[in-house]
This record gives sequence, structure tokens and C-alpha cells, in this order.
Amino acid sequence: MSCDYRALALAGVRDLTPYQPGKPIEELERELGIRESIKLASNENPLGPSPHALEALRGHLGGISLYPDGNGFALKRRLGELLDVDPACITLGNGSNEILELVARAYLEPGRNAVFSAHAFAVYPIVVQAVGADARVAPANPADHAMPYGHDLDAMASRIDADTRVVFVANPNNPTGTWLDEAAVHGFLKRVPDETLVVMDEAYFEYVQADGYPDATRWLKAFPNLLVTRTFSKIHGLAGLRIGYGVSGEAVADILNRVRQPFNTNSLAQAGALAALDDGDHVTESVRINTLGLAQLTAACRERGLGYIPSVGNFLSIDVGREAGPVYQALLREGVIVRPVGGYGLPNHLRVTVGREQENRRFIDALDRVLRG
Repeated sequence: MSCDYRALALAGVRDLTPYQPGKPIEELERELGIRESIKLASNENPLGPSPHALEALRGHLGGISLYPDGNGFALKRRLGELLDVDPACITLGNGSNEILELVARAYLEPGRNAVFSAHAFAVYPIVVQAVGADARVAPANPADHAMPYGHDLDAMASRIDADTRVVFVANPNNPTGTWLDEAAVHGFLKRVPDETLVVMDEAYFEYVQADGYPDATRWLKAFPNLLVTRTFSKIHGLAGLRIGYGVSGEAVADILNRVRQPFNTNSLAQAGALAALDDGDHVTESVRINTLGLAQLTAACRERGLGYIPSVGNFLSIDVGREAGPVYQALLREGVIVRPVGGYGLPNHLRVTVGREQENRRFIDALDRVLRG
């Protein structure tokens, strides 16, 4: 007699909608038989990794027969120096996504809840639902707000109750690119009860050039319930190595490290990340290219009368004025991979990663052809 193994799974897991990553170039070209495609779908750095990181990776290839340092001593020590925190306050993750998952496993369960905003990062509801906790989704800012579709911190605060153990705040937010200033974030932290952990997701921190944008790691001593997550996948160009980190009070880090799997960050990832931290020139050039690229994309939108959500990240969500799914499919046939964000409640928007000048131009030209029909 056959057994329904889906039915045996936990209800939260059984009902999950899996995360849909950006389509790989190899998959697109295999399916459509085309060549020389470009990918502007996953907010990767078009400059690639730091040359220092590549050199470090080559130097560590001979050691991959050995398990990595499970504690990530060297990387945590360097992060501690840069952030002025004790290394015991740092948790390394297989990308910052894993830190989010560790938080859910450690602090959420049936009967408890987590609060986050509409149009926020898709991993928040996934990790909450997977452990059987309740998701409390606060409405976002309206479309005519200065930060359209961004976090409404008052609405989020109103959904916190005695059973709320986690609040996820993305600053800046993906996929909208909207951000929260220092006064707003600090005021919100003061309103959150001590027993509720605030996860400040700063995956795009290094790209932000806006005045008043806060570095939440400065508030860790004032708010023991604060956890800040960052990643090497974005500005450092190490997405394929999967490494990120969380910074918190030592008590929170201790709990997260209890549920963290042994050797969750591999030796190449640790070596590459360590080298990337000391390549300020690569970060500076990445910011410069991104600033120019954002200006190029937003100017193209204005010239064509297309709406867009103002962004301080390395991506732009564009309102194509119609259902975005068919536009996305047509762009694939042009060899241009972007990201539809209907799953985030933005059915008319495409999120486009900022590329190099010629990549941005190729996207713009392809979009023109598609929208002309």
C-alpha cells in the first residue's frame, strides 16, 4: 500500500510555496536555444567578486579535503574589528538567509507569531510558516507615499502582542528598494517590547547613499533584542559561495549558534569573505557603477512614462503598466532575465538588477521592443 508522504509532513511545510529564485542563464539558453543572455534578476554585483577574494579562493583550494573552521574564527574576528563588536556576538550563515531561518527555529513555534510588512522579502513568510508560527503581515505604505509600498512602522508596531517573538524589518527592502531613516528605525526599536526580537535585514547596506540611512549595528548595546543581518552575496559579489552573518547581543548569538548546523559555511566562502572585507576599492567601484546604473534606469523610465518605486538598493522595480508576467516571458525570448514580483503583491512590476551600462541599455532596448508588441 502506498503512503502519502506529503500528508505526513508538518502542516506549515506541506502548505508552503517554495521560494522561486531568478532563472539561471544556463536554463534559459537550454530551453530556448539562444546564446549571450544576460541576467538582471537576482541583485548580483555586475562587477563580480573582488580580485582579492578570487586570489584567496585559489590559495585555499588545496585545503578543501578538510572540514572548515566550524566557528569561522578568522572571519568573525575581522568582522568584530570592523563593526566594533565582540566576535561572540556574530553568527555566520550560509548566506544571510540562513540567519533568518535560524531565528525562526530558535524563537518561533505554534502559538507564537512574527510580524513583517506586505511586499517584504519572501523568505520571511517561508521561515515563519515552516515552523508553524503565525505570520502577521502589516499593510505597507500606499502607492502615493514618499516610500511607496515600503514599511509602515506604525502598522507593524500595532500588530505586536504578547505572543510576538520576532519582527522582520528590511532596510532597504527587497523588492521595493524603499528605506527607513535613522529617526524612524530608532523610534520603532524603542516601541518594541524587550521579549520581541527585531531582525534588521541590511543585505543591501553597502549600496545605500541616502542621507539619514542608519547603521543599526551601532544600536546593539542599547537594544539587546536587536539582530542585524548582512551578506557577502550583494556588493561583495560572492553569491555563489553562500555566506552572510548576523550581529546581535551575545545571548542571542549563543542561541542561534546552538541551532546552527556544524560547518554551515565552507572554507572557501570564509576565505573569500575575509579577503573581500579588506578590498575597499572594489566596494567603492561597485557603488559608483550602481549609482550610475540606477540613474540610467530611472531616466529611461521617466522618458517612457513608466512608473517605478524609488530605490536605494542595486535594483529597481518598474511598473510596466500591465500584467508583468507576459512581459517577463517576452524579455526571456530577448535573452534578458529580470524578475516578476507578482508574488510580492506587485503584479504589474518587474524588478531589474542594476547592471553595467551596456547591460542596462540592452534591457531598456528589449523592453521597448516588448512593450511595442
